[in-house]
Order: sequence, then C-alpha cells, then structure tokens
Amino acid sequence: QVQLVESGGGLVQAGGSLRLSCVASGRTFSSYAMGWFRQAPGKERKFVSAISWSGSSTYYADFVKGRFIISRDNAKNTVYLQMNSLKSEDTAVYYCAAGTWVGLTSGRVDYWGKGTLVTVSS
Repeated sequence: QVQLVESGGGLVQAGGSLRLSCVASGRTFSSYAMGWFRQAPGKERKFVSAISWSGSSTYYADFVKGRFIISRDNAKNTVYLQMNSLKSEDTAVYYCAAGTWVGLTSGRVDYWGKGTLVTVSS
C-alpha cells in the first residue's frame, strides 16, 4: 500500500502561481511513477502530468504544457507540481497518483490521494 497526502492548494488570482506537494508513505516511493490529475466541478477527472520513477521523464497534458512543472524528490518521498500562469479554468481538485509510467499516462492509477482544491479567481 502507498498513502498519498497532497497539500498546497488554495485560492490564487489568475496569472498567479501555486506549488502543490504530495508526500508518499508506505511502499518504496522511488519505484513508482507519480502523477497529478484534476477534476473540475461537474466534470470528469483528467490527467495533468506524470514523472518517471527516476525523474528523468516527464509528460504533460496539452492544456498545462509550458505552464506547469512536475518534479520529485525521492529522498523526501515527495512529488511537486509547480503551477504558473494560472487560469480560471485551472480551478479543480488536484489529485496525486502513483503507478506505472505507462499506466499513469494512460489514466490507470494504482494509488490515489484525497485531493487538494485549487481555486483561481479571475
């Protein structure tokens, strides 16, 4: 089992930045690819970004490419999502996820966090 706890969400103005963190506990963090998904009110959950177990590979959804940066610190069992140039349409609950690289980039997740709310005001 892997437990994931997100933090860093909150209210921010359009054009601003936030950094989300996700701390993992349980089984070996560094053996998992990690990712972020988001779910806006009334909409389905969508893939945002993923990072390989080593951090050498990253992948982004088109709608965040160039604005969001995913990173990880295996020594701290933590994955981050730096969100810049935020837009009102980025408002959503952001979920941390763990799994395989192929799985995450295909939307198949082994473990989910409970989510953290990001609200972007226009």
